[in-house]
Amino acid sequence: MRRSVYGDDHDSFRKSLRDFVDRVVEPNAETMIEDRRIPRDIWRRAGDNGFLGLQVPEQYGGGEASDYRFTAVLIEELSRSSAALASAFSIHSDIVAPYLVDLTTDDQKHRWLPGFCAGEIVTAIGMTEPSGGSDLAALKSTAIRQGDDWILNGSKIFITNGFHADLVIVAARTRPDKGSKGITLFGVESGMPGFERGRKLKKVGQPEADTAELFFSDVRVPSANVIGEVDRGFVHMMERLPQERLGGAVSNIAHVVPIFEDTIEYIKQRKAFGKSIGSLQWNKFLAADLATRIDVTQAYIDNCIAAHSAGELTPTDAAKAKWWSAQVQNDVLDACVQLYGGYGYMTEYRVARAWMDARVTKIWAGSNEIMKELIGRDLGL
Repeated sequence: MRRSVYGDDHDSFRKSLRDFVDRVVEPNAETMIEDRRIPRDIWRRAGDNGFLGLQVPEQYGGGEASDYRFTAVLIEELSRSSAALASAFSIHSDIVAPYLVDLTTDDQKHRWLPGFCAGEIVTAIGMTEPSGGSDLAALKSTAIRQGDDWILNGSKIFITNGFHADLVIVAARTRPDKGSKGITLFGVESGMPGFERGRKLKKVGQPEADTAELFFSDVRVPSANVIGEVDRGFVHMMERLPQERLGGAVSNIAHVVPIFEDTIEYIKQRKAFGKSIGSLQWNKFLAADLATRIDVTQAYIDNCIAAHSAGELTPTDAAKAKWWSAQVQNDVLDACVQLYGGYGYMTEYRVARAWMDARVTKIWAGSNEIMKELIGRDLGL
């Protein structure tokens, strides 16, 4: 089915992204997997091409693209090539960007945004803690005011880009007696005394995107690095989570489409019992089921993209898009591995790597179970 959410400008932008992927990403794909990192050169080249600051005003080096559909195109094209690259870049340009654009002071914008857009300052966001998981209101990291500074203590885990990030937005409790109403966001910069990185975590999938533990031991953060309003950090996070979840949904379905297309070609060619395995009724019906799930899911996500571009996406609709797309992505990829048979379990095949890369999408940005809880509450249950 022809997609109608994008126009000619978006299609032109997509072509430039595909060229970037072909020239810069694909030749380095295996090296990134082996090194478990995205080279700084790729970040800088993405910045040179204007891909990192789409939502940032032009005066700071950004593209000032108020139309979210350009960001969606970026996520789609990266996801088709590398789910890990898409997640790393999305954390920076889709998730962190709104905090730095919407909540920072003029001084902070001038300090951080030009490097952010150029790929010289790589960013991460520190929400998740070892004991908290999806429960953002249960933060244990603390920041205590001391004169004009804040003394930050605590730790974060599963932080994408965390191992090499130059700037991390960290959520910490500043009013322990106020629950979710006592959380503040801080810009913690690389090199601040007491800010340490733990091990680069070994994940089941997405090895290219570095994921790390972060530790804060009496880190002195100046008041000039407070992001947004003091004690309103939880509200700031909740206001921006729908975009994060929509970005995840966009990535989920874009990631699975080329793998499904590869699988269809494979089962047309693969012979068993004297015929192509795709002609066997079970496999034919399975392929029909998977194709329908992908198309129906894509149609819903496209509606969410259009709604968000118009400022109309609700948190509930974003939650639906996030959990459903993650479930469909994983169901389709699991079926594709099965159709490949033993070859589907070999990491030299793209289907195996995609299967491993996708499993986390049912967990991060709020687990699928949390998404269903949010939807249930909206139903008055």
